[in-house]
Formats: sequence, C-alpha cells, structure tokens
Amino acid sequence: MLKELDVETWVSGRRKGISGVSDSVSEIIKNVREKGDQALFEYAKKFDNIELEELRVSEDEIEASYDEVDMRLVESLIEAEARISEFHEYQKKDDLWLREICPGVTLGVKTTPLGRVGCYIPGGRASYPSTALMTAVPARVAGVPEICACTPPPVNPLTIVAFDIAGVSEIYRVGGAQAVAAMALGTESIKPVDKIVGPGNVYVTAAKMMLRDNAEIDFPAGPSEIGIIADSSANPSFIAADILAQAEHDPNSACVLVTNDIKMAGKVSDEVKKQISGAQRRDIMDKALLNSGYVIADSISDAILIMDEIAPEHLSIQVSDSLSVLNKVKNAGSIFVGPYAAVACGDYASGTNHVLPTAGYSKVYSGLNISHFSKTSTVQIIDRDGLFEIGDVVEALADAEGLFAHADSVRIRRK
Repeated sequence: MLKELDVETWVSGRRKGISGVSDSVSEIIKNVREKGDQALFEYAKKFDNIELEELRVSEDEIEASYDEVDMRLVESLIEAEARISEFHEYQKKDDLWLREICPGVTLGVKTTPLGRVGCYIPGGRASYPSTALMTAVPARVAGVPEICACTPPPVNPLTIVAFDIAGVSEIYRVGGAQAVAAMALGTESIKPVDKIVGPGNVYVTAAKMMLRDNAEIDFPAGPSEIGIIADSSANPSFIAADILAQAEHDPNSACVLVTNDIKMAGKVSDEVKKQISGAQRRDIMDKALLNSGYVIADSISDAILIMDEIAPEHLSIQVSDSLSVLNKVKNAGSIFVGPYAAVACGDYASGTNHVLPTAGYSKVYSGLNISHFSKTSTVQIIDRDGLFEIGDVVEALADAEGLFAHADSVRIRRK
C-alpha cells in the first residue's frame, strides 16, 4: 500500500497546486470585488448547488441548532472549548510591560488585539465543528471584539453550535475562495476583516495568499499531512491508524513514514492494507495514499534531518528515545510524542491548536496561536536625564547618516 518516496520530489510537489489554480481564483476574486453579495449567491448555486436566500445564519437558526444536536455532542464541544481556551490562555502576555534600561529611559511593549478577524471553516466532504473552535477560541481569548466566520452551505447544525460556543458573532454560508474574497474585500453583507485564519483546499489557500494586501492571513494551510519518525520499537498498527486518520481528510492529504528499519516500513504497509479494508471513507483514503509513502533512513539522526526537510504539518515521534528526537527536531507544525499520542487527540481535545502550516511551511510559520490575533507596539518613555544619557549616540549616528534634522531634534532638547 505504501511506496518508497524521493523526498525532494515529494516536497516540491506539495506546493505546485497553488500556482495551478491562480487564474480561477483571480476570476473569483474579481467577481466578488465587482458584484459583492450577488457573486456569493451565484457561487453557492454553482459550486454548492444551493439557492441561498440569506448569507448570514440568523439568531433563531443558531438557537434552533441546539435542538438538532445530541446533548452529548454539545457537552463534548463545551469540554473541548474549555481545554482549547485553557491552553491558549497560557500563551497570553501582559497587555503592557515596561522596563527601565538606564536612568531616564524606560522601554516596553504594548499588545493590542486585532479589531476584526475572519475564520474560514472547510465543508463539503465533512463538517468541522472542531475547526470552528480552533480558529475562534484563540481569537476570543486574545480579546478580538469582532469574530466572523464563513463555511460552505448547507451549514451543519453541529458546526453552528460550535461557532456559538466559541464566541463567533457572525456566521455566513459562504465557502471556497469566494468566502476569503468576501472577508478580505467586504460585500454588502460581510464587513471586511483585518485578518483571515483557517485551513482550506488549494483554492482557499491560493485566495488567502493572493489577498494579503487586503487582509493579513495566518499562513498557508492546505490539505492535511502527517510525518512519522519510527524505529523498530514502534507499533506498526498505531502508525497505520495515524496514517489513515490523516488520509481520510482529503484526496490531496499526504502521509510520510521515515524509519531506519526497512522491516517497519513493510509492517506498516501491511497494517494500512489491513485497516483500510473496512474504512467508511476508503475512496478518499485510497487517493490520499497515492501521495503517501515511506523513506528509509540510515539512522534516527538521519531520519530527523529528512523530516526537517519535509517540515510536516503533524509530526508523530514513535521511537524508543522519543524525548531525544523531540529536542533535535526543528520543523513541524505540531508534534506528538510517544505511541499513545494519537494525532486525533490534537485535532479535538488535548487543547493544542490543529490549524497548522502545511506543504513545508512549518519551516517558517508557527501553528495558530494567540499572537496571530494581536499586534505589538513598542513604547519609549524618556525624560530629560534619559535624553542626555543616549543623546550623544543619537546625534553622532544621525549626523553620520546625513539626517541632520534628526540630530537637531535631540540637540534642541538638550540645550
């Protein structure tokens, strides 16, 4: 079931999809810019086969959704929200900190939440109430006053309940690149946002990247991935289960096992074949497995270097000395350590965020966290003594750069 991969070819192939849809996405953005809500209604009919009457989910619909969802699931969402909220609370920093660095000079940083953010939640093949929590809860914890969300119609009542529990103030029945365009540019119904967060398919990811001049984004977050570092001590059935869990997300999902034990690769492949036989989403898994495979490393140290080149969205470490590997790994969106740390735990209930950079972008981006929903301003408090303390340096460097008015602005204060 699993084939041996060439890492360089595999990594380069993960980013090709975005450029391939740029023309289509540009046309969608153009239509939303020119036609606003009308374009959104037209795309709902074209892509979702739904004639919408309203874009926004009403308060009555939100209230009615609770009656359509099993109470056990509501309770599960509430518990998951609490865990996600607690973990992200730990990331908060003081709104303002100040330190006197020398007599008369106090420096600091003021942190301010963004004014309005938009959350994109995928739909189509599945509903993702968990992603509603993962995108909106950190924004709420960060203090963002306005949180809107877009997700393709028809919106599952469970997802609506999750939005409500997370603190989303506006829910819209809009999916795909057109949803990103609507949140970035604004329409008659949807006010533009400062930043757009959340995962999506290649069209959504392309739209996010193309609209960064209008609204900042979290990072490119496309089809799901898992990388696994394993040695001979690993349990092949556990590894296979994690592979299939990611493979069922999307036909473009990808899974990579890097191991120093060639027998382990065979055992995992056999387990994948065994476990997939009765899978409910096998049609999706089979396609995702075409993008997946294994790499044989000379050693675990070599496996770490290979995995850092892959820079996976999710990294599972299943070796005898897992903490040693954890300390050496550099590039991964979220790391799962040990045989019992199923990636699905991070998807739902451990409290960490499952909105993560894909396609090797974990080399330069962090997963969704509190800092994505705020900005910082540096602060300087300088009195007369402080100005005399640093004034000579300011005047000397300003004069050297030929910015004489800069220097004079300090000199006039020191007379």
